[in-house]
Amino acid sequence: MKDIYLDCNATTSVLPAAVAAASAAMAHGYGNPSSTHGTGLQAKAMMDGVRLLARRLLGSGEGRLMFNSGATEGIQTAVLSALCALRERRDAGQRIGSLLLYGATEHKAVPESLAHWNRLLGLNLTLRALPVDTDGRHDLAVLAELIGDAAMLCTMAANNETGVISDLSAIARLLEERGAHAYWMVDCVQALGKLQLNLAATRIDYAPFSGHKLYAPKGIGMLYVRDGAPFTPLMMGGGQETGWRSGTENMAGIAALGAVLAALDDGRTFRSPAELAQWRARLAASLEAALPGIVFNVPFALSLPTTLNFSVPGVSSKELLDLFDAAGVRVSSGSACSAAKALPSYVLEAMQVPAWRASSAIRLSFGPLTDEATILAACARIERCGEALRASCLLPSALAPLAPLSAMRDGVTALGVDGRTTWLLTDAASASCVIIDPQAALVPRLAAFVRCQGYAVRAIGHTAPAPDQGAARLALREALDALDIEQLDAFDAQGRLAFGAGLRRIDCGDTQVYLLGNSFAFTGALDAHVVAALLSPDLVTPDTVLCGSRDDGGICATVRAALAPQVTPALQLEAGGLAAWLRAHPDAIVVDVREAYEQAACTGLGFDGATVQRVPLSRLAGEVAGWLREPQRALVFFCRSGNRSARAAACLRRLGHGAAWQLNGGMAMAASAPRPLSMAA
Repeated sequence: MKDIYLDCNATTSVLPAAVAAASAAMAHGYGNPSSTHGTGLQAKAMMDGVRLLARRLLGSGEGRLMFNSGATEGIQTAVLSALCALRERRDAGQRIGSLLLYGATEHKAVPESLAHWNRLLGLNLTLRALPVDTDGRHDLAVLAELIGDAAMLCTMAANNETGVISDLSAIARLLEERGAHAYWMVDCVQALGKLQLNLAATRIDYAPFSGHKLYAPKGIGMLYVRDGAPFTPLMMGGGQETGWRSGTENMAGIAALGAVLAALDDGRTFRSPAELAQWRARLAASLEAALPGIVFNVPFALSLPTTLNFSVPGVSSKELLDLFDAAGVRVSSGSACSAAKALPSYVLEAMQVPAWRASSAIRLSFGPLTDEATILAACARIERCGEALRASCLLPSALAPLAPLSAMRDGVTALGVDGRTTWLLTDAASASCVIIDPQAALVPRLAAFVRCQGYAVRAIGHTAPAPDQGAARLALREALDALDIEQLDAFDAQGRLAFGAGLRRIDCGDTQVYLLGNSFAFTGALDAHVVAALLSPDLVTPDTVLCGSRDDGGICATVRAALAPQVTPALQLEAGGLAAWLRAHPDAIVVDVREAYEQAACTGLGFDGATVQRVPLSRLAGEVAGWLREPQRALVFFCRSGNRSARAAACLRRLGHGAAWQLNGGMAMAASAPRPLSMAA
């Protein structure tokens, strides 16, 4: 299944012509452009030709245009240049203003650079975020109030997360009308190849660019400096780039960037804005069909035609990322620079969108090289993702009468949020379920599942006093009508409830324990005191699975393991050696611990000659007893990135399974390994 890459605002593939140009520069045009012999002069001629083309395309006029490593260096250089000039002006007794203004939705490189150089240069100016409106555009009324006291203003041409296009003309008019003397930097990283630029005709003092956002390799960029704007080199040394930026030039990168600029100039290689808008409309239609209730977080009329930012009620950004990734569609949850941090989007928060949208947003972005076939294939996979979500009962806004996935059969499911775990017990024979330790954040998910499956809720239990004073329980009851709640909490005098193998509620001091037969014990904590209280009346066996309400990474335990914890070394398999390892262990069981909706979105997955089981990590507790009966039979867990499979393998090792392995790096690494698995669309 070929990947469909829709994360071009983070980075792009490299244009084949750019690869060829870089290769030629390394193989043949390898001269140092500072050398005066023939080879050096040839290299300099190539570099000067690329700069001349860039000047024409950007309309740089008499301004400086220097090559550098990319946008972050360009931002640093622009900020340093402006702040050094401000310090000189202040030392000369001139008024410079007290504010360093930056758009609230700027890339983090901007405020971090401002803070860094403001501190090092001893200016002690005040950093202030310029608010944006609900469409993501700068609040011009606030800017009008502050611009008179601004020493520097930093905005962007188009936002990397939302694609919102700034009204630079309105900002320029305001600067002119107020006679503002602030230095103005405009981040043009997302503008190259998507917006018309004529920099010398503007009031812009500094404009950084990054090649890898438009099919050039990483490590090459440009900085425009308006003629007459102050300039201080960030890097001093041999005086390359006319003394603007020392260090031997990245000739392969410059050659590759030149090939991209030539493609931009020819008017044929890249799609027109009208074509790109058509691609966006098709993607939006498929998203709306697949994900009922979807909310697009910015108006299309004000954003780049290559960017869609959206949220889906009741579905987290991580779930959507995992789902799209399983379908081979690469998207992101925001800026690639901050994707590893599980925080709401500060860009959307600045736009004052509801909290659920800011914390569950997805960014889908394509580039001007994308063709129609790719868009159509992406639409088909997106619609399939919607089917997987509906089959998993994960779309509370549009519950379709689809057959539930096999993973929703009898058993126990763990739902975690904010370090705590809610347990869902299901019994298909009686079409009923029990919910233990519900959390308010999970109420929509739980209610959607109950309605989708047509189950009756038999009990809503707590293993300890509810931290929310019962708010989640009340919200859950309100979300379900009388048909969903049948004889709720009808435990008899001995604490028994007819459910599945029999459910029993037992008081253990400050804790209540719920026993499902003698197979599972749902406890507030997996500690020895609770285990001892359960053992005294012989309510459990050594192999009873203990399911806690606190998510400490352990997933579950057994009575035996709780009394005598196992310490076993980590067992990891590298993707490159998986095929050979599987041949050497023909009885191994390969376990896919991705969630059911991910498994449904990814078809045709098979490991050569191995038995594959699909056990979502949320349902792992229900399977450990069977695996522990064969403690030496190899288990190989895998997921998307290796994080969940590592938890699964660690859990089994703690429980005493001596041959639990995990595929290091997950499917992401396996996809590039020598054929240990096969995948078909």
